[in-house]
Amino acid sequence: MSPKLEKFVDPLPRMEVLKPNKKTKDGAHYEITMRQFRSKLHRDLPATTLWGYNGQFPGPIIEANRDEPVHVTWLNQLPDRHLLPVDLSIHGLEQLPAVRTVVHLHGIETKPESDGHPEAWYTRNFQETGPFFSRETYTYPNYQRGSLLWYHDHAMGITRLNVYAGLAGMYILRDKQEKSLNLPAGDYEIPLMIADRSFQADGSLFYPSQPADAAANLPNPSVLPAFNGDTILVNGKAWPFLEVEPRKYRFRILNASNTRSYQLQLDSHLLFQQIGSDGGLLRNTVKMERISLQPAERVDLIIDFSKAAGQSIVLKNEIGTNEDTGNMMQFRVTKPLKNKDRSLLPSALSVIPSLKQNKISAIRYLKLVGTADEFDRPLLLLNNKHWHDPVTENPRLGATEIWALTNTTNFSHPIHIHLIQFQVLDHQPFDLEQYNIDGKIVYTGPPKAPPANHRGWKDTIEVPAANITRVIAKFAPYSGEFVWHCHILEHEDYDMMRPYVVVDDDEKDEKQS
Repeated sequence: MSPKLEKFVDPLPRMEVLKPNKKTKDGAHYEITMRQFRSKLHRDLPATTLWGYNGQFPGPIIEANRDEPVHVTWLNQLPDRHLLPVDLSIHGLEQLPAVRTVVHLHGIETKPESDGHPEAWYTRNFQETGPFFSRETYTYPNYQRGSLLWYHDHAMGITRLNVYAGLAGMYILRDKQEKSLNLPAGDYEIPLMIADRSFQADGSLFYPSQPADAAANLPNPSVLPAFNGDTILVNGKAWPFLEVEPRKYRFRILNASNTRSYQLQLDSHLLFQQIGSDGGLLRNTVKMERISLQPAERVDLIIDFSKAAGQSIVLKNEIGTNEDTGNMMQFRVTKPLKNKDRSLLPSALSVIPSLKQNKISAIRYLKLVGTADEFDRPLLLLNNKHWHDPVTENPRLGATEIWALTNTTNFSHPIHIHLIQFQVLDHQPFDLEQYNIDGKIVYTGPPKAPPANHRGWKDTIEVPAANITRVIAKFAPYSGEFVWHCHILEHEDYDMMRPYVVVDDDEKDEKQS
């Protein structure tokens, strides 16, 4: 249990946009260093030791324009000992250095060698590297529509610990379409990174070394099946407040928590106007009273405070279990209006062609499965395969496929597929009890179309328990090995992550000739 802290006493930190180290004809170049540092996450909490990109939590914002490449050298200057308890019983970790990192830019379309493959890890100063490591500088071409992406650690078997220690930041990709809409901008566009943590009385991070009901034979430390912190941080502060003018604001919101999902709601008459999701702008603005946000999902919202002058409005988490996890931050509509608000809230936002018009090359039925390991710990798998099993998904470069994600566990999983943005087709419930008896899928209702705010481009989607969630994607523009996984980081680490290979037939023909 974290120390009791008063809410809404710290101002919301505004994240700074990082300037490139240099710009050349082939794009912007950055050097970003992971290092250990200390930061006060609440007025009344002693400083916390964290790991951060450029010694910041969240890491600095990288801002890029469509079609203008970005090159980042991600430098590891972290200590040799981990801040948090490392379970050496999974993935042969006892053979590997305790502190390893590799950066994945979540949502980017890039070649495999810049994607942050879990086995492309490296240690301090690149002294040791993993089997997939091939380069020190990653290239992000940015040949995709504007959206909020985010970068975070992706090292095999310790992603949950490295991200919890603070290795996460935002990346904003801009395009002309978005700029033409006259949305709230500058001081009135505010990124919000939401993450939960727990703390010791001395301010240090608390992360359990074993599950609460650990059996005597369990490894110590041991991976947990899930972890929800009891303190909500926004932009690295616990329950901050933000003073706003009575006008429209744009909020780019990311759920960067390990396990916790949120249901956003305002404790007032105000509504959210959702304009975007993971892969950028929606077709049309969607008016929302509450918004579900799974780990790694992003939403792009406009809140109009023009009729709320003098009010204090709390951003709530409707599925929080108490006043700590049920509150997120406070808006105080106390600043005088600087200038007339000339920003717009257009109803039509962007064009999103349906992938259903494409020729479908394959329909893959992929199961989300719960089982147990030799210590009787929960072991969650994709299609009953472990990470190290041979690759079973080999879409052809440029092919359009439907993946039918069949959740046979009794809780939701946010599934993320690297390289691509997909469209959600539908969710269809089935009888889980019947399935557990004889393995047969008996539907209990018709397929349901996704809600309006999930009808844009997505790279992470909630697959509810006892449902088949169908997504459609074109596997392009790059071939090679990528991964797909549950974005509950405790699940991703053990063992709900699989490699997949995008096959380039032309490359195969060249090799054979």
